[in-house]
Amino acid sequence: MSFNFNFNLNETKKAIKLTNEDVIDLLVIGGGPAGLNAALYAKRKGLTTGIIAKRIGGQLLNTSSVDNYLGISQVSGEELSEKYLSHLKELDVGILEEVEVENIHKSDRLFEVLLKDGTVFTSKTLLIATGSSPRKLQVRGEEEYSNRGVAYCAICDAPLFKGKNVIIAGGGNSAVEAAIDVAKFASHVTLVHRSELRADQILIDHMNHQANITIHLQTQILEIIGDDKMTGVKVLDKQTLLERVIDADGIFIEIGNLPSNHLIKNLVSLNERGEVIVDEKNMTSLPGLFAAGDVTQMPYKQIVIAVADGAKAALAANEYMNQNF
Repeated sequence: MSFNFNFNLNETKKAIKLTNEDVIDLLVIGGGPAGLNAALYAKRKGLTTGIIAKRIGGQLLNTSSVDNYLGISQVSGEELSEKYLSHLKELDVGILEEVEVENIHKSDRLFEVLLKDGTVFTSKTLLIATGSSPRKLQVRGEEEYSNRGVAYCAICDAPLFKGKNVIIAGGGNSAVEAAIDVAKFASHVTLVHRSELRADQILIDHMNHQANITIHLQTQILEIIGDDKMTGVKVLDKQTLLERVIDADGIFIEIGNLPSNHLIKNLVSLNERGEVIVDEKNMTSLPGLFAAGDVTQMPYKQIVIAVADGAKAALAANEYMNQNF
């Protein structure tokens, strides 16, 4: 019995056949920065390595501009993803793209990864780098104006709104911190939240001392409006029940992230936010199963941190292999 593992190595695909007896040293699930860099480090350590991903680049492909990555300025997320992929091609790292994993099972010391098409891969170690996705407001105009005023990472994109009027949606720590950070660049910041603030008081006090921040509580965002780009939001004052428009050049939606933990949520320990708990070497509670990047409890969801996280996980996986196989 054999399986065809189609790898996107060069401009044309190469088909590498694997039998059911073949065991991969490190199998990476996820094609974002953490997973790609983990594969690079593992390959350089001499491990047989493969990547399985829905799409190479992950959330990078939804990033219009990256200007906070050391050594590379003003690059699009898609361009940065291509740079990563080009580097992996040089090392002949196998990549199986546009597939989905159905189930993960550990039998004895080995992991079995079942794809939705029935294909099974076996590995000695496994790295989950499936990332997370930002929570959406689920209002009209949110998708339409994505990357045209609508953004989800203030710490990433605040400098892009220098001198602009910006709305922050949310009322927790991330939203209040975003308001404070964006206020350093924007002409004016308006924080809008449908109920009361849930942030730490020290952050609220700091925000209240910023002259260019306005706060609207008990205010629900109904719609994001605009033409070629976003121009404002339609809101409902929940106390007066009156609707109005708040003009703005952009909005940061800061209401949390949803970790993509569905493949291993019944195998490993999670925190209260559903993030995978890892130790200092990125090992989960299940030996041999590692996790890296935004799917973990890593506090700052940044490209450069995810890349470093992936490197650390790969080095730890190599160490685990040396000790257990």
